[in-house]
Amino acid sequence: MKIERINKGSWGKIRAFFDIRTEEGFVVKGFKIIEGINGLFVGFPSQKGQDDEYYDTVFAEKELKDELSQLAINEYGNEVLPPQEVNNQQSGFPENSNTQNNIASDSIESVEPFSEDDIPF
Repeated sequence: MKIERINKGSWGKIRAFFDIRTEEGFVVKGFKIIEGINGLFVGFPSQKGQDDEYYDTVFAEKELKDELSQLAINEYGNEVLPPQEVNNQQSGFPENSNTQNNIASDSIESVEPFSEDDIPF
């Protein structure tokens, strides 16, 4: 299986559309790479029903879905990695409880809040 065509862009949560060609020579059109809350995933081709809901028109077993997802996301330019927590050591920031105090103690010029007299019309 290989990616036949990929159209990258940004349409809401959709990051790319792509088509695949199977080893047997079939071309399946209408796959999508979607950005969800847990990262990128592959959406299968779908059609809008009479109830305005979208229904998948192509189905695959889990192993094939996983293979297709890995192939498509790698082609898109990202690797499938589980979300990692960022701690202060990995991010390059020192783990110092006084950092917050140092920021708070810095002198910051205060600005008076706006009033109705400040509006020019």
